[in-house]
Amino acid sequence: MITFIIRRILVMIPQLLLLSIIIFLLAKAMPGDAITGAFQGNPDADANHLEEIKEKMGLNDPWYQQYGRWLGNFVQGDMGMSYVHKQKVSSLLAGRLGNTLLLSIATMITIYLISIPLGIIAGRWHNSWADKLVVTYNYVALATPVFVFALIMLFIFGFSLGWFPITGSVDIRAENGSWEYYISKAKHLVLPTLSGAIIGTVGTIQYLRNDIIDTKLKDFVKTARAKGVPEGRVYTRHILRNSILPIAAFLGYEITLLITGSVFIESIYSYPGLGKLFIESISTRDFTVVSALVMISGAAVIVGTMLSDIILSIVDPRIRID
Repeated sequence: MITFIIRRILVMIPQLLLLSIIIFLLAKAMPGDAITGAFQGNPDADANHLEEIKEKMGLNDPWYQQYGRWLGNFVQGDMGMSYVHKQKVSSLLAGRLGNTLLLSIATMITIYLISIPLGIIAGRWHNSWADKLVVTYNYVALATPVFVFALIMLFIFGFSLGWFPITGSVDIRAENGSWEYYISKAKHLVLPTLSGAIIGTVGTIQYLRNDIIDTKLKDFVKTARAKGVPEGRVYTRHILRNSILPIAAFLGYEITLLITGSVFIESIYSYPGLGKLFIESISTRDFTVVSALVMISGAAVIVGTMLSDIILSIVDPRIRID
């Protein structure tokens, strides 16, 4: 196992290096630059002054020189300066990372709370009315884009009924650390979490349902039934045990998808996380922030894939990693 982990880490190094080059070049290919975006709409902005600032910041240097400086600083933990927000990118991300992680964890827990029972019901009572109801739900969720569903949730439960807040992550009047603060935090999480979770249950439900249906036909299940094992124990000890465990293999990958895939949710609900910051940085051409966010997201996907492989080798005894 240790050898496998070391080998995967060594493979990750050239992957991350290639990813950094692609990200930097794509960020540089964005129309305009951060300096122009920061002074956009300012009638007092002088073109010559802007050129002087760009020259001083090294934005007119060849791309490979800029890349070398950016990569060297990034490795040391310095992600550069946000010219729009006038602060270090690392500090800017630190203020948003907690919100995104909280939203991602809440969404992931909700996904499993919904998808595992529905997948078990659909698989165990295959072709029943309950199975058809779950399959219909799955098709509707699969066909509905996440931003459309988020807007529907926002309109119904936010605007029309007024049950939950529609913007932000906490009431600005709540004192940090107080009971009201945590209640407000939870209320602000409800709509973004449900919007991401209900759509995100599709894959887990379908996988679990199909795996249970397939496992019911396996020889070891038929043997257990032939020995007179009660039907309840057949499902809990034989079918579910083999069907649910592989889902854990996707845990690392799903976490990274939630972290990197919350752009629409955070933008629609004005939730102050990394996804909303990503959209804002693109619109203002703040390429240092964009580069850092995409680099972190790409690295998270690579690390998450490695974690999924490790978890799969642990939960599935049929897999051997030398």
